[in-house]
Amino acid sequence: MPHEPIPVSPGTHAELTHTVTDADTAAAVGSGDLPVLGTPRLLALAEAATVRALTGLLGADRTSVGTRVALEHLLATPVGGTVTVRAEVVYVDGRLVRFSIVAEDAARRLVGQGEVTRVIVDRERFLKRVPRD
Repeated sequence: MPHEPIPVSPGTHAELTHTVTDADTAAAVGSGDLPVLGTPRLLALAEAATVRALTGLLGADRTSVGTRVALEHLLATPVGGTVTVRAEVVYVDGRLVRFSIVAEDAARRLVGQGEVTRVIVDRERFLKRVPRD
């Protein structure tokens, strides 16, 4: 039985603010050796913002999975600095939802920007298709 269309449209958005810790640094996550926000951690924050934007819209039997990311990390953020990541829906086509991502530091300087694409899936059906060892 098909689900109702998702109640999300361009303009749906969410943001989160994160204070950079030692665990978030490039040195800690293995993407470099400097004590600044690592790109993999910025990516995780971007994805978390997209998930937050869809929270409460999908129902208990559906979720979203990331399928594509394009991210530019433009400015270093030191430990103790804050990053605010905003995810805004810019395109919806059936189950596909594309987000624009903008990350800024406390001074509103551009830390990163990009796009994240997510697809809405049925939880149970998706998990049944996951290969087992």
